[in-house]
Amino acid sequence: MITVTAKAAKEIKRLQESDPASKDGYLRVMVVGGGCSGMSYKLGFESKTPETSDKMIENEGVKIVIDQKSLLYLSGTELDFSDGLNGTGFTFQNPNAKRTCGCGTSFAV
Repeated sequence: MITVTAKAAKEIKRLQESDPASKDGYLRVMVVGGGCSGMSYKLGFESKTPETSDKMIENEGVKIVIDQKSLLYLSGTELDFSDGLNGTGFTFQNPNAKRTCGCGTSFAV
């Protein structure tokens, strides 16, 4: 399963509030091919009904949907948000990643 830190949840909720189209939706977390390490994380808000094969979880008051294929790569992952001097953005602590790129947005298993 994937967990969301309180800091990430706060930022997700802030982003949802600023976009009326995503206010009543959920956050889709995906793994897609690409990036310098082979696989990349993809985040986006959706409001349509999830597929029956999708896994929906609620963590820190945030609804997250993950497709079955991505779930294999994301099991045990923590989604966090960084707003420090080294940059701002969501970060993934993925125990399944054997190698990650310098910017932390792609990985290999």
